[in-house]
Amino acid sequence: MADRPRVRFAPSPTGELHVGNARTALFNWMFARHHGGDFILRIEDTDESRSALSYQLNLLEDLTWLGIDWDEGPQKDGAYGPYKQSERLAVYADHLQKLMAADLVYPCYCTEEELEEERQTLILSKRMPRYMGKCRNLTPEQRKQKEKEGRKPSFRFKVPDATIQFNDLIRGAMKFEGSAVGDFIIVRSNGMPAYNFAVVIDDHLMGISHVIRGEDHLSNTALQIMLYKAFGFTPPIFAHHCLILGKDRAKLSKRHGSVSVGEFRRQGILPEALTNYLGLLGSSFTEGREVLSREEMIAGFALERASKSGAIFDEDKLHWLNAVYIRSCPTEKLMESLRPFLEEEGYEIDALDPVRFHAAVDLIKNDLTTLAEVGKHIDIFFDDKYALSEEAKQVLEKEGARQVVRTFAEYLRTNSAAIQEIYPAALKFVKEKTGAKGKGLFMPLRAALTGRVHGPELDRFFAVLGKETALNRLQQYVGIQTDNC
Repeated sequence: MADRPRVRFAPSPTGELHVGNARTALFNWMFARHHGGDFILRIEDTDESRSALSYQLNLLEDLTWLGIDWDEGPQKDGAYGPYKQSERLAVYADHLQKLMAADLVYPCYCTEEELEEERQTLILSKRMPRYMGKCRNLTPEQRKQKEKEGRKPSFRFKVPDATIQFNDLIRGAMKFEGSAVGDFIIVRSNGMPAYNFAVVIDDHLMGISHVIRGEDHLSNTALQIMLYKAFGFTPPIFAHHCLILGKDRAKLSKRHGSVSVGEFRRQGILPEALTNYLGLLGSSFTEGREVLSREEMIAGFALERASKSGAIFDEDKLHWLNAVYIRSCPTEKLMESLRPFLEEEGYEIDALDPVRFHAAVDLIKNDLTTLAEVGKHIDIFFDDKYALSEEAKQVLEKEGARQVVRTFAEYLRTNSAAIQEIYPAALKFVKEKTGAKGKGLFMPLRAALTGRVHGPELDRFFAVLGKETALNRLQQYVGIQTDNC
């Protein structure tokens, strides 16, 4: 272990941040914080056709929202920048020249159509698809002829016929045969560096000590180790964690439902809940605990305990965990988190009575699974949103229900006790006058007061709603007239 390990998260800004990539970022971040190291954010934006500034900005926003802060990278320059690959092209060009001078690369003039034809031929002959070295031994004259034809070369690395071995912190000893790997492209025909080439140079120059990433990069690691050796660089320590899978054990994708951090944000998942859940996937913490603070996750994180098998993403489990965090969230903080969801529902938050709003949120937060559900729970406090559900109407049509509601309203109209005292006193009065009890007493009142058959505790709800509003609702739905009683 290096005295001060340096790890990195290096996403491509070609779409929204996938939860699988977010988990990779989280693992690197927890590793760095656990060992007192540095977490570097590097943007790999050399795919010009797919990269977009909007995706990059969303990426930074999502990481910040998750609470994953970086020590070096965009907005936090350090000694090893720039931290965007598009700003490091001169560095890659210089390193390409070094490999060319050592006769370790060669120009390749094959077109996409020719490469696909070669690939299909190998597949039909039941051989592993790979580049067979068609351009490896072209003469200078043949190369000039290709260029006269208008072909722009890419550059391929000459793969040695050797065994590539490395020890993975999660998977143990790994071995790949160079003879099974074709000469691979390190610089594309448009001059942009390929992934494996750029990442080796960047990781070396940025002093990365540990590379922690998904198991789908295992084969890339073999190619990268070849380049490390070609440059005379010391490779970092590698750790390849398992991938996140859907319930069908296929790699998590859109067909499984929500897969991006942005989607879960819009659904009203709290950042603490999502990081907690992602931290549990493919790793284990002491005592089998499932609800952990960031500090507890950092303290208990160990790559040695990371699973080798795929981690199943269970959205129901995430929602359960999110509900736990909502219930434990201080109401003042939760009110701010709920603001955009309520505004989307048409509420003018700044115009609400802050005391009543606080009391309402405090009362309904135990019923929330996501923040986006707030509208269908808090509307019972507002007359312009309030309406009787079909279930509530059925309750009020039952025998004795109208009498219970009418008697409760009668007590409210004729008594002026404090709000904390009038509700229990009114219940006692109704019991004595009607003989109602249990569901026969509470269900009609709940239906008339809330418009629902399920909801928060009635005594607490009544205290927030207020006597006058409660009386108006009771009168509206049982045909009581104030002036004839």
